[in-house]
Amino acid sequence: MDKKRVAVAMGGYSSEFSISINSGNVVCEFLDPSKYEVFPVHILKEGWFYVDKQEKKWPIDKNDFSFEVNGGKIIPDVVFNTIHGTPGEDGYLQAYLKLIGIPYTGCDHYPSALSFNKRDCLSVLKHFNVLSAKSYYINKGNKIDPLEIVKQTGLPCFVKPNRSGSSYGVSKVNYVEDLPAAIEKAFTEDSEILVESALTGVEVGVGVYNQRDKIIALPPTEIVSKNEFFDYAAKYLGESEEITPARIPAEQIKMIQEEAVRIYKLLNMNGLTRSDFIIQDGKPYFLEINTNPGLSKESIVPKQVRETGMDLTEFFGILVENVLRTRY
Repeated sequence: MDKKRVAVAMGGYSSEFSISINSGNVVCEFLDPSKYEVFPVHILKEGWFYVDKQEKKWPIDKNDFSFEVNGGKIIPDVVFNTIHGTPGEDGYLQAYLKLIGIPYTGCDHYPSALSFNKRDCLSVLKHFNVLSAKSYYINKGNKIDPLEIVKQTGLPCFVKPNRSGSSYGVSKVNYVEDLPAAIEKAFTEDSEILVESALTGVEVGVGVYNQRDKIIALPPTEIVSKNEFFDYAAKYLGESEEITPARIPAEQIKMIQEEAVRIYKLLNMNGLTRSDFIIQDGKPYFLEINTNPGLSKESIVPKQVRETGMDLTEFFGILVENVLRTRY
């Protein structure tokens, strides 16, 4: 059997590019070499490149996503998308790959764009009775009235860039006089902002993926931050505990998994996602859905995968085969 050529896309144009490189390198390490030829592809502001084992960069021809290897032209059979942020998590890369006819892991361009825009995603899901925090929206250039914002969201509240990840630009605000500085910080990441009431309860994240037509929820992870919230340092610098499975009653685990699967279906997702919730008063309040969650060895989803008894080679293989099966 001929090996399928898998280009692992990593990097991106956002503040999350280095985190994405880590995720992409893990995928390259664990994809089964007996089944796949694996090609690391860096998609960066300075250019798109296949990076070989000697770390030499070979430019990508964007006409067909091809690159040179040993004097020959390679066009991938599939792209494994591990880009966090733009252009891999907001629909741009997916739309491009769809136009040139190369299959890719994860969801299509529209569900990706919708879910990346937190405000739009929340607005859609509220119509399906998905619980979420009280919110207030601000665009750059709007007149800002801190008292009006607090009247809507209460204190404490969170100020977030609308289209960003890894908690870049996010602040927890306890006092109304601190709102303007938090808003300015969020504007460094995006021209649209979301202010949300602070929910109180247990924070959990749950991975969901499909295997052919079957949609499967992974064991939820409980997130216990040593900081005021699950910020960048808590996510990536060890300043949190991530406990899998979550220390919540079995009926709450089932409830969270069912809600995550329901949201996955409502948003027409495909491939791997991770949905984050806070359980307040025994009910799951939705925070956000990530269509390209972190895949470093100590990231949340890989921990959940290992908890099921699978290893990452098997899991990444499922994600690739889902895509190949639709074309070959």
